[in-house]
Amino acid sequence: MSQSHVAKSKLLEEIIVELRKKGLEIPANVMSDLKSARTLMKIEKTDARARGETEPKIDKYLGMVEAYVITETGNHFPAEQVEKWLTELDLASCDSCVCVAEPEEKMRMIPGVPRNQRWIRVEPIEELPLEKLEQMATEAKLSFRPEKDGRLIVYGADEAVKGFIKKMTKPNGQAAN
Repeated sequence: MSQSHVAKSKLLEEIIVELRKKGLEIPANVMSDLKSARTLMKIEKTDARARGETEPKIDKYLGMVEAYVITETGNHFPAEQVEKWLTELDLASCDSCVCVAEPEEKMRMIPGVPRNQRWIRVEPIEELPLEKLEQMATEAKLSFRPEKDGRLIVYGADEAVKGFIKKMTKPNGQAAN
């Protein structure tokens, strides 16, 4: 599987997220093209013989997504930002560039949380502010750690984490019976 395809699809996805933040609705055909490219990339990854057939199709799908995205970013973002994305897309398209890296896998393990313990990442909301979440974690005999982004990592025994989730999802934080 081409690293440039992976990097380019990730970057296009990030730009689409930014367009959505601006209130733009992304057409279904654009999202379908991105999904098709990713599906073909998975096929290519599992069957190296398919590379000759899938490579041009992936390029075509990603090219159509890129054309839409760049046109729309030009209408909704400052020229400097669009230029930055264009540069990043050019770099992502280069298989031999040093700067293209394998996208990181989603983290399945949190540093500092023992392997034998379950964990959950919780984002405080108005009804459950950080202080209330910390209090609930303490009452459930769970450990917790605030993250830089304002969320809370809560961890401990499997049953305790399940109980914490049940309590957290009930109105007014009342434990389920």
